[in-house]
Formats: sequence, structure tokens, C-alpha cells
Amino acid sequence: MQQTTYLGILLSVVLLTPCAAENLQLRRDAVECTPRAGLPNFLAKVDAGKSVKVAYLGGSITAAEGWRVQSLDWFQEKYRTATFEEINAAIGGTGSDLGVFRLNNDVLRHHPDLMFVEFAVNDGGTSPEQIHKAMEGIVRQTWKADPAIDICFVYTLSHPMLGDLRDGKMPRAANAMEDLADHYQIPSIHFGVKVVDMESKGELIFKAEKPANAAEAKPIVFSTDGVHPHIETGHRLYTETIARSWPAIVNASREPQPHERIEPLRQDNWEHAKQVPITADMLHGNWMKQSSTEGLGKRFGKYLPDLYRAMEPGAKVEFTLQGTAASVFELIGPDGCELEVQVDDRQPTTQNSIDGYCTYHRLARLVIASDLDPGLHRVAVTVTHRKLDKREILFEKNREFFDSHADRFDDQTWYIGSLLVIGDVVAGDAAK
Repeated sequence: MQQTTYLGILLSVVLLTPCAAENLQLRRDAVECTPRAGLPNFLAKVDAGKSVKVAYLGGSITAAEGWRVQSLDWFQEKYRTATFEEINAAIGGTGSDLGVFRLNNDVLRHHPDLMFVEFAVNDGGTSPEQIHKAMEGIVRQTWKADPAIDICFVYTLSHPMLGDLRDGKMPRAANAMEDLADHYQIPSIHFGVKVVDMESKGELIFKAEKPANAAEAKPIVFSTDGVHPHIETGHRLYTETIARSWPAIVNASREPQPHERIEPLRQDNWEHAKQVPITADMLHGNWMKQSSTEGLGKRFGKYLPDLYRAMEPGAKVEFTLQGTAASVFELIGPDGCELEVQVDDRQPTTQNSIDGYCTYHRLARLVIASDLDPGLHRVAVTVTHRKLDKREILFEKNREFFDSHADRFDDQTWYIGSLLVIGDVVAGDAAK
């Protein structure tokens, strides 16, 4: 768990507006729906029978064919004269700290009318300060691109959050997100309040093996792993929570009008986070661009349309940042490698493009540097010659997979798709 130093606390207070700083540490009561200013622009369009786009920005719970699909069907049934289109911008295993960078590419360029933001579970171990930075960046980027877009925060739950909810309190991540929701008057819906209420009455088991007929079993089984709801039960409860919350949101919605980008909650929020394409001049050594019609290039093409693979040790990506933070949007997997990270003249550090879960490939964010002093910074990341002990890196439960599929772990390579920066990537004379 990240520890907060006394200096960090002082800096946090300085960077917050005075009224916000006073309230951030309060643990709120768990409330199913707080409608605030509602969703007036979205409702005006659906009431008029127009075509609308609903975006779903989140993690694996939203990526599943569950509440995302069910809620869109519910909207279409409720507003039969309107036409609904989905923007699926959910990536499993990722939080708001990646969502804020990919927001424009995955959501805003598609021009949504309503955006649901779901990161409460994947941000569960993140500090409130970090959640504030990323979530406020999402809000301010959205309304800078189009102030007519309505936003709704939704809070999913996992097993570690049950204690807070049983005590009638918001879990930490949702509690932090509520600070932003209050500040910008964004409606929020907590999917977990009803779940815990049903559990307390013996109507629901949160974590158990899935029954043969899950939709009919009593008590209902919410999930098998304590995180991902079953489509027929847990996801259906999530969708029913939206339906139950909808009248309050409708009643709170006034005349449609642009959303105002008021004074930020945090001056150091990530409004300027962006995704930057990797160009040929950034790549040094032996790289191969992956085909977009087969393999990993096809599988992850929606999020990484230009995917490059390092073919041997010494392959390097190098660029100059005018800003304060840089990461790489990458794939990690069984064929991952060790990387050397160099920022300016600092002591180099190493990171791996494989972790304990990596029996398969998935999207991830390699953090190069954060909280840099504003200005020019030279960044280089190089594939090292070191051969990793990948069996040791894997979690114990995944080592049996390694033993039976050791050949999948033989390669030592790196897949990269784009840069994630707060600031700009500069070239030519500007980089000198």
C-alpha cells in the first residue's frame, strides 16, 4: 500500500482548493444513487427521439457482455423512438490512470452523448489523490472536447469492498470519486448497495461456484471469483440498479445546457494527458510492425492500431517529452522481457514487460516517469540482454501453466503501441 508522507499531505492540501481540501478525507455513507444535476442533455435528445451514443469507459466488469449490453437494451426499450449506439471503451485490468490517457482515442472522437465511467474496482488499491488526478482529467478533457456530453459515475464492487458497504460506508475508491462528482455535479450510481442488502437478508451469496441454473437458483450467486458478476445474476442486479435510479436522475435534470469547466478540484489534475502515436524516428534497433489482420496486431488493433515488436535485445524507443509524465501503452505477456528505463541523466532503472498474471497477453501501462519538473526530458527504454526467470515471476497458481507450456515463455520481447504523456512529445529543433 502506498504510504503518504507528511510533505505529501502538505502538497496535496496546497494543490487543492480550500473548500475541497476540508472534505476529502470524510468517509461518506453508502448511497445507491446521488442524482445531483442529472443528465439533461442526454435526456433531451432521447425524449425528442433522436439518435444518441452511449459510451462505457471502464475495466473488465464493463467489458463483459453484462450490464453494458443490458443497460443499452433497457434504454432502447424505455425510449423507443430514440436510436441508441454503443461505444465500448472497456479494457480489463485497467483503471482510471490508463483511461484518462486513452479517453480521446477510445471515446471522445466517437462523439458520445452520455459516458458511464466505471473504475471503482480497478482503482480499489489506488490512493485518493491519484484517483482525483485521473478522474478529474477525464471530466475536464470530456467537457473541453464537447461540453454537451453528460457523464455518470458508476461504482462496481469486489470482495474487499464488502466490509465498508456492510458498515454503510463508501469504499475508498468510490469515496474519492464522489469528491469529483460533488465538485462537478455529476450523477453517480453505486451498484453495490443493493447487493450487500440482499446478502444481509440471505437472498444472495457473493462468492461461490456458479449453479447449473444460475438465473433460477435461490439464493442467487453473485460471482465465482468475488469480482466479476455472473451475467444472469450480478450483472442483472447492476442493470436493475440503473433502472431503479433513473427516476431520480430524470427528476434532477433541468434544461439542457453546456457543462461548465469550473475551477478544478486539483490544480495538478491530468487534464493534459494524451495518447501519442509512435513514429519511426523514435525506434532504434530491430523492430517489426505487426500485421493488423492477424495475430496480436488484429486482436488488439482497436486500442493499438500500430503495434511494434522488438525483435532482439538492444531495441530501443527514444523521445523527448515537453511535460511532466510519460508512459508506454504496451502488451505484456508470456514472451515479455526486461527493460532499462533512462530519463535524462538519472540512474537507469529496470522494469519487466511480464507479471504474475502473464499466462496470456493483455494491455498495460508501463510507467516511465511521473511528477517530473515541467520542461524538456529525454526518455529512452531499451530491451536488455538479461533472460528473465519467468516461472519465478508468475504467481504460484500460474506456475503449473508454465510447466506445461514452457515454450510460450521462451522469447524475450516487447510490444508497444503508443506513448501516454502529460504534455507533448517534441521533435527536431524543439527537442534540443
